[in-house]
Order: sequence, then structure tokens, then C-alpha cells
Amino acid sequence: MSAKIKAEIPTDKEKKSKEKKYVETPLMKQYYQIKAVHPDAILLFRVGDFYETFGEDAIKASAILGITLTRRANGSASYVELAGFPYHAIDTYMPKLVRAGERVAICEQLEDPKMVKGLVKRGVVEMVTPGIIMGENLVAGKENTFLASVFFAKTTTGVAFLDLSTGEFYVAEGDDSYIDKLISNLQPKEIIFQRGREERFNEAFGSKHYTYRLDEWVFSESVNRDKLASQLGVPTLKGFGIETMTAGISAAGAILYYLEFTEHHHTAHISSIQRIERGDAVWIDCFTIRNLELFSTNSTMAKCSFADTIDRTLTAMGGRQLKRWVAMPLMDIAKIRQRQDIVEKFVTDGDFADTMREQIALVGDLERIASRVATERVTPRELVQLKNSLQAIEIIRALMESTDSDALHAIAATIDTLEAVRKRLETEIYPDPETNQIQKGGIIASGVSAELDDLRRIALHGKDYLQALQQREIEATGIPSLKVAYNNVFGYYIEVRNTHKDKVPESWIRKQTLTGAERYITAELKEYEQKIMGAEERILQIEAQIYAEIVAYLTQHIATLQRDAQVVARIDCL
Repeated sequence: MSAKIKAEIPTDKEKKSKEKKYVETPLMKQYYQIKAVHPDAILLFRVGDFYETFGEDAIKASAILGITLTRRANGSASYVELAGFPYHAIDTYMPKLVRAGERVAICEQLEDPKMVKGLVKRGVVEMVTPGIIMGENLVAGKENTFLASVFFAKTTTGVAFLDLSTGEFYVAEGDDSYIDKLISNLQPKEIIFQRGREERFNEAFGSKHYTYRLDEWVFSESVNRDKLASQLGVPTLKGFGIETMTAGISAAGAILYYLEFTEHHHTAHISSIQRIERGDAVWIDCFTIRNLELFSTNSTMAKCSFADTIDRTLTAMGGRQLKRWVAMPLMDIAKIRQRQDIVEKFVTDGDFADTMREQIALVGDLERIASRVATERVTPRELVQLKNSLQAIEIIRALMESTDSDALHAIAATIDTLEAVRKRLETEIYPDPETNQIQKGGIIASGVSAELDDLRRIALHGKDYLQALQQREIEATGIPSLKVAYNNVFGYYIEVRNTHKDKVPESWIRKQTLTGAERYITAELKEYEQKIMGAEERILQIEAQIYAEIVAYLTQHIATLQRDAQVVARIDCL
């Protein structure tokens, strides 16, 4: 090896010297600080109009999403892998990451970049995991997305199941074989349990589940008892029949902790918890479920399991209810006969059944709409769907009251048609909103706000005003080719060809010189520009404010909506 080549190879001392000089960019330093809190999740890091991923996350994301993997500078003589996508495409890319079994942390800009000098403050606003999902594109209509929590106590095992997208919350306890049957029946997408119990978990339930381990203290029974009571708005848990289920309480409370840990703080729709009684249903083991092909099949034909084959439900809620009925067949003869009596009514009175089906088909997924109201994610079109659903529910109740069936009368009596809610939605939300994003406006109906109506008139008739101004100036100056136009640099302007510039009034202010024309502004034009630009911005502010008030009003009726949803689901199944 020549002396020249030797000189080009850095010594260990030189390497250390370079490492000391290496400095991360402020952005990447911020990224690594946030990433350190969520090391096991793909961090979607908001930078301007993009969500970016870096390093190992970028390599994973590019492979799963099929997006380009590049590099970016990270301080002196360094680079880091980079892969990103536009922020408005998150509903397209997020489901792919979650379905690939990835945990995803969404990191947003917490400040307006226009109002900040230097680095924008950022923070994780939501974690999405296979068992904790809320997005429309992430949940299947007729399937529950349960998160399960298992707690191994000394003499028994506790388990809890929560579907965050519907608010359904169940708890049970027993030996490992019983808990295994529950897990097989409810098929959670994710299971949390105590760290250090991996061997016990795999022996009891197998190793094919998506799991996440939490520290032992998270399952503290005394802490979780208080946590559950606070969540459910009660002094004690006696009213739910779970007061003595210490292992079940430990498991259920851990789920609430996990929601906090994953930044899901709007949980008003989790307002009840149901005890699963061992003697209420036939509990089927995982081998029987698989061999009978109750919920899935090895066939190449799509949707040909037992549950899929018998499913004629018309609502997503009914479809989910039917699967639970298949998973947990009743053992109580009286309850079975009660179902059969109602089914008999539908079978013997075909006209009644057909009319009911017509109305049931008009009901949207009330359980998930209620959950999206609670989490402040409900969209304008979902509110229109809610209004239409309440109209159908009013007719469904009247139909049941008109029959000679005492059982249907009793069910009808449990329905609250929420007439005031329906009327407010009819009055305040356009029946066919221009967009499904409140940030873009065109949602709030006319007549709700006088100021909003006035501003809309200004914005709507802006072109008419400008045309009138243009015609007036043509007549006043005698310049027939004069035109009023707009650009992003200096707003509205009047353009005059050079052949007529000697006719321009002295009061006009010249703003731009072109090859064959001059551009001017006037006091009237600038005043109108401020008015019309201000109107568009204020319109969006008012619409957002009114929309937030409507959502806040609806949160007062979440429990009622959930009860109505349960009734519709039951009738749909029957």
C-alpha cells in the first residue's frame, strides 16, 4: 500500500475527531427526542404539507407503502433515510401500515409556522395500533375491532375487551382455558398483558396474536377500580355487576391506561361495561370455531364462512351483533324463545317485515357515529347520516308500536327518537354538504347565523361587483379594453394597455409595468379586496364555531344514541 493511499484512510483518532464535530440539524434533533418516547412505532413526523419518516421507519414505510426511499442531510457529513407522503393522503396510507401490523405515532405541528421564528413545536397527538383505531378507512363495517387486556392473577385470569370505534366494553374472569375461548370468540386485533408473562401467555393462548406488554403496575387493581369508576361516572362498580371481579377490573383498567398512553383522551362514549357470564352462553373453543368455519374459511371463495353465509343484516351494527350471537349461542331457554317469538312475527307478517327492512336499511352506523362525536372526529356527512337515521328510527318505533306483539312493544318503549337532535341537524346542516371537511366550509345551512349569511352574500356576489366596477371605470375613463383582475402578489388590480395609459386618472396607483400594459390599484378596489378576503376567512371561522357547538350538543346524547343503536342492531338481526 502506498503512502498516499495510507494517508487517505482515517485513523481511529481522526474518526473520533469527526464524530465530535458531527452535529444533528435542529429538526432531526427534535425528531429523535420524540422518537425516543415511541421507539416501537413508525413515527409520522409532520413537516409542512408532508408526513415524513426517517431511518429504519423510512425503510419500513417505503416497503409497505411503495413510496420512494431517499436521503436527507442530517448535520455535517451525515445523512438519514427519508420517505414521506402528502398530509392529505394519510387516510390512504395509514390503513396499509396498520394492516401490516405496525404501530403508528402521528406527530403534528403544534404551532402555526407563520407565527413562529425557528423550529416549530411538535408532539405526538395520536397512536394508532391494530387494536386502537378510529379512522373510517381503518374499521370494517360489520366487524368489531377489539383490544383485549389479559391479567394473570394468582388464582384466576381476568380479561377485558374494548372496541374503541363503538364503545363496547366487556369484562370476564376465569381459568386460562375459559379466557382462551373468549379470545377465540371475540377475536381481538391486539392483546395487552403483563411484561414478564410471555411464557405463560403463549402456553395459554398461543403465539399468533398481536400483543403488547405493559409494566405490572399498570394492572394495579386498586388504581384501576378508581379509574373505571371515574370513566363510567359512578361512585362504585356495583351497578355493572363487576364489583368483586378483581382480576377483571385489573384488566379493564389497564385498557383505559393504554388509551391514555396512546393519546386517546376523548372517551365519553365508553360509558358502560358489561359482564360476560360464563353460564349465559355456549363457549366454543378455537379448534371448533376453526373446524366449523364460523368466521373464516380456508376456501378460496370470498366470504363463505358460516357467519357470512347467514348474514342478511342491513346495518353494520346488525352485522356485528349477529357475529356475537354466533360466537356466544344462548343457553337460557326463555331468552331463546323470546327471540323466536319476534322472528315468528316477522315470518308470518311479510308486509310488516318488508316495511321494517326498508326503514332499517336507512339507519347508518350509529355506534360508530356516536364514538366519532365523542372523539370530535365526526364529519358533516356523518351528521347528515345521523339525521336520516333518526328519521328512520322514529318510523321503526311507530311500526313496532302498531303491532300486536308485546315483545315488540317492550322494545319500542326503549327507543328515544331524539326529535330535538334531529330538528337541530335539519335546521343547521346542509342536507348535501359541499364538502366533508369543515375546514373548507359550505356545511352550515342558511338562516343559522345572520353574520354568516351576510358574509356569504359578499363572497358570492364578488364577481358581480367587480364586473360592475369594471364597466363603471370603462365609462368614466373611456378605456374600452380596461379590465379588473387578480393575482397572488398584490391582489385585485386594473390593467390598461399602453395605448390608453394617458387616460388613466391621477388617483390610480401604478403597481406593475408589463411589456404592453400597466397595472394599477385604486382605494375602492383595495377596500373591496379587504372586505372579500376577510369575508372568506371569517366564513370559515363562523362555520367551524357553529359546527363545534353542534358536536358539543351531540355529546350530551351519546348514551341515548348507543342505546338506540343496540335496539336497531337487535331488530336487524331478528
